[in-house]
Amino acid sequence: MADNKWYSLRVISGKEKKIKERIEKEIERNDWGSYVTKVVVPTEKVYKIRSGKKVISDRNILPGYILVEADPYALNAEVVDAITSLPNVIHFLGKNEPVAMRESEANRLLGKVDESLEAGDTMIEPFIEGETVKIVDGPFNEFVGDIQEVNEEKKKLKVIVKIFGRGTEVELNFMQVEKQS
Repeated sequence: MADNKWYSLRVISGKEKKIKERIEKEIERNDWGSYVTKVVVPTEKVYKIRSGKKVISDRNILPGYILVEADPYALNAEVVDAITSLPNVIHFLGKNEPVAMRESEANRLLGKVDESLEAGDTMIEPFIEGETVKIVDGPFNEFVGDIQEVNEEKKKLKVIVKIFGRGTEVELNFMQVEKQS
């Protein structure tokens, strides 16, 4: 069991989740669960701010690939053919003789997935100093200002807002502003 290796399976980009489900059904149907142990679409959680709300989504780390954990001795021609003949599956890395990923490479990708679950929030479109934002929440609602400082850790911004013609520094969290298009 401990000798299982990760293999990368090339698939049509955008269909990863569907293909993962199909492979899992195939594993179940053929009772391969003991030696094809995991099928993973490497994704990370990211968020965007849409109309003042935080929208979390999964972003594919490796579009067009699925990782398959399997026992190298059991990944025979029959299993490889069954998986690669599913719709939208292109081939394993190494075609008919799948080449296992280096452990460090697999761990790096899977680690990114785990880290992302722990960290939770990676901003897809980060705020940048000097950028103009509109305040959508709080006492300065509807004001527009320029970002002076971004604190990624605390998810806070220092924004200079013009009040009666004078620049005033306001500290806001990421959720209180949205980018000006």
